[in-house]
Amino acid sequence: MPQVSNHQANSPAATAVEPNSGLKPGMKPRHLVMMSLGSAIGAGLFVGAGAGIQAAGPAVLVSYVVAGLIVIFVMRALGELVAADPNPGAFSHYAGKAMGPAAAFAVGALWWVQLCLVVAAEATAAAQIAAGYIPGIPQWVIALIIMIVFTAINLTTSGSFGEFEFWFSLIKVAFVTLFVVLGVAFLLGWTPAEPSAGIFADGFMPTGFPGVAAGLLVVAFAFGGIEIVAVAAAETANPSRSVGKAIKGVVWRILFLYIGSVAIIVTVLDWKDPRLADSPFVAVLETAGLPLIASTLAAVIVIALLSSMNANIYGASRMSFSMSQRSMLPAGLGTTNRRGVPVPSVLATSAFGFIAVALNYFWAAEVLGILLNIVGSTLIVTWVVTLVSHIVLRRRAEAAGTELPLKMWLFPWLSYATLAGIAAIIVLGLTVETVRFQIIGTLIFTVALYLIGILVTRRHSRDHSPAV
Repeated sequence: MPQVSNHQANSPAATAVEPNSGLKPGMKPRHLVMMSLGSAIGAGLFVGAGAGIQAAGPAVLVSYVVAGLIVIFVMRALGELVAADPNPGAFSHYAGKAMGPAAAFAVGALWWVQLCLVVAAEATAAAQIAAGYIPGIPQWVIALIIMIVFTAINLTTSGSFGEFEFWFSLIKVAFVTLFVVLGVAFLLGWTPAEPSAGIFADGFMPTGFPGVAAGLLVVAFAFGGIEIVAVAAAETANPSRSVGKAIKGVVWRILFLYIGSVAIIVTVLDWKDPRLADSPFVAVLETAGLPLIASTLAAVIVIALLSSMNANIYGASRMSFSMSQRSMLPAGLGTTNRRGVPVPSVLATSAFGFIAVALNYFWAAEVLGILLNIVGSTLIVTWVVTLVSHIVLRRRAEAAGTELPLKMWLFPWLSYATLAGIAAIIVLGLTVETVRFQIIGTLIFTVALYLIGILVTRRHSRDHSPAV
């Protein structure tokens, strides 16, 4: 694959896809926005919000604001990199430029494995919910159908895929927006039920700062998936402009949807309400006297899971495609068909999902759960690598006098402050047993991948070195 010089890579004229990569620009900015929303809004919001509220009480809103600010700053740094040098390998590609090919291999392989496992988990969860409404069809059959259908969707052109994901994600975004509107209507007394009093009877911060810290651990991981916009940006016609619009739209909409819906939940329900553990959204709608709308939530959750799965198959396939183009994976994964679709990478990603689903069914659910725990902190690795790569490449661009189309705010101090915030999350995580297992497992796996990356990239360099 032709190499891009630092000056070319960081110029405003950087193209969406490299001339000989085989990918074709078909994405639009609205596709990027909805794809990121589709990945980030899922079970982590619909179910996970309850765990955060139980840990921190109403003060979980502080946890969401802190985590949300970190996400905004990371995405701005990532946006600077993408606008200057769009590549389907995204943060893996930038890690290679900033820290060497072994780092690129480690973060790319880690992200690919995690997304493949998440695809399997989402297919399984969606099948479990759907099986309760489709009697007579075994759960494994539903999961198999889901995997086949969404593999086929990802074999279409990027434009067709983006359009499908746009409308799929729009359904759940519309539902969350409706939930916020109905929640406000309930608080104003405009729904069949009367709003209750004394929700803040225990105060805004009933568990103190330790509770806010625990809530931060829960909500930080809920924002995972938003980074997929960096992968998809490489298949837009004007990435410098598109990624700026998309990232601005994504972060603020995510904050509105997350913080808005959680604010409704903590205002309507007591933080000790046992229903928070199951489905806080259902509990709010039932409390508001809207049981019919509450009954539709199962369908919305299925759509949320499938939308996220769809985007994750896309993201994982583009990552493996890019790694193959950079000679880190078998060459066959770096090819496309005449429509610009990396068919081998899509099939490889889906095959991993099929295998993981089979493991989940035939070897018990614990297998998939253990694998997901090992890579559960991939988001932390991605954030750290993105910021470090951004700092290194920004300094190189400034030294070379290169003008960047999109810049991080208050560089370098805000970048360092964001890294410090992530370090605080890691330290907090190490104090919680379940999170500690995730963080340590992910770090060990990342180091192992880095060592493998050294061997892979050294062998490639040796094989392609000029004969003496």
